[in-house]
Amino acid sequence: MGKAVDQAVLTPALLAQQVLGRLPALTDRLVAIIYAQNPAYLELDSVPRQDLWRSCHDNVAQVVQMIAGGDDRFDAAQATGRRRAEQRMPLDDVLKSFRLGGRLVWEALIDEARAQGTAESEVLLDVAGKVWEVVDRTSSQVATAYHAAERYLVRADEQRRSTLWEGLLQGRANRAFVQDAASVLDVPVNGPYVVVAIDNLVDDDCTTTSFARRLAGIRVPSAWQVRPQAVVGLIALGTESVDAVLRLLRELVDAPAGLSGVVAGLAEVDVAYRQALLARRTLTPGRIDVAALPEHLPEALLLSAPELADQLIRTWLMPLTTTSAPERELLLDTLDKWVLSAGSVRRTAELAHCHRNTVLNRLHRVEQITGRDITENGSQLELGLALKAFRLFPA
Repeated sequence: MGKAVDQAVLTPALLAQQVLGRLPALTDRLVAIIYAQNPAYLELDSVPRQDLWRSCHDNVAQVVQMIAGGDDRFDAAQATGRRRAEQRMPLDDVLKSFRLGGRLVWEALIDEARAQGTAESEVLLDVAGKVWEVVDRTSSQVATAYHAAERYLVRADEQRRSTLWEGLLQGRANRAFVQDAASVLDVPVNGPYVVVAIDNLVDDDCTTTSFARRLAGIRVPSAWQVRPQAVVGLIALGTESVDAVLRLLRELVDAPAGLSGVVAGLAEVDVAYRQALLARRTLTPGRIDVAALPEHLPEALLLSAPELADQLIRTWLMPLTTTSAPERELLLDTLDKWVLSAGSVRRTAELAHCHRNTVLNRLHRVEQITGRDITENGSQLELGLALKAFRLFPA
């Protein structure tokens, strides 16, 4: 091209007008450069080629138009920032592509200046300053739109995750829902599961992350949710034993907690969740432990049927409440040991660290107060349940 433009009036704006005429070819070149120098676009494969081409075309056009003196427009940059956030393309890679585009525009303007017959340093410096000013402002708009979309996506992901959790805990077990939950929570659909419910004394996501990491250390996948009253964990046992998981939980958890029995998969998580809450309730006030349901089945049964628990207390122990607190505790402790010893006076005396006659006197005292013969057939079972109920329902 000859000297079509007088060097004296050659400006970045005039050069930009000339470059706009080669926009499709510049776009093709920029796409090739991005694929060659920014491998994330090929490795992640989250941005379709046509999407990348259109984005490059629109952004180069707006950058060049602003250099040419047009109004500041950033709608292409903002749209690119939002889309790349939705496509999970790292922001660093997005901004790198804009820098590559800026360099391409700069080179195109320089080529155009040379084609016009000038390579004066003042003109080139003016062009460079204008190019990188526009590219910097455009990149800032990209980053702002990206972060806004990212925040929205995080909220949407959290809401979706919360919805899936609530569905599982409330018994929504259709196949599509369970598959979706397994994908989002990154746990298997099938296989043995237990659920743990921990008193939510501190709302600390770092703690649940630590739980998940430690369980992963023994090859046990898990997912965690902080709820208003409890931290809930879904624990996929795989080939690991419940005992191993329970030992680790007791090492990690520093709050009252309950562990369910084993269920077959995510579709039965609601059952396991109710069991975990029930197991938690078997702990006496102030006790910090992970109560495993299989270790507390009698207490769980009593908690599930409070009217029957009340009947057992009234039948066997209510008269003891009329005695003084020290005597009542002494008699209740002796009864606990007597039931634990399967009615053996000798073994009860060993556990209570007293003479067997002392045990006989205490048992006789219980019979006097309650009017019940505690040696009757079946009495130990009922009395044992009544004692557990009395501890569970102290009121």
